[in-house]
Amino acid sequence: MTDNSFTRWRSMSDNALVGHIGAFVRHHRMEQNKTQDELAHAASISRSTLSLLERGESITLGTLIQVLRVLDQLQVMEAFVVEQRISPLALARMQKEKRQRARGKKDGNAAEYEW
Repeated sequence: MTDNSFTRWRSMSDNALVGHIGAFVRHHRMEQNKTQDELAHAASISRSTLSLLERGESITLGTLIQVLRVLDQLQVMEAFVVEQRISPLALARMQKEKRQRARGKKDGNAAEYEW
């Protein structure tokens, strides 16, 4: 994500962001030549709920995911991927704790170690 796009999203109001999501859904529905009835039925939601979404009204997150799945647009979920990153300090500690040598068994039986 570039700094410019982050600034743009950050400066938008919540209503404007919801409106942008609605426009995204409408665009992809129209691009796939689907009616609201067809998409709503495939997503197992009412047509009025889909209409609310496209107009930028509040809906549930689950409903949005259902619609994105039907539109084959779940790639937007990539923005929510959390990558586990290890800090350089933690990495250095892990390297320090690694074994440096292997040791033989200690049975207390000195006869095993005779040359």
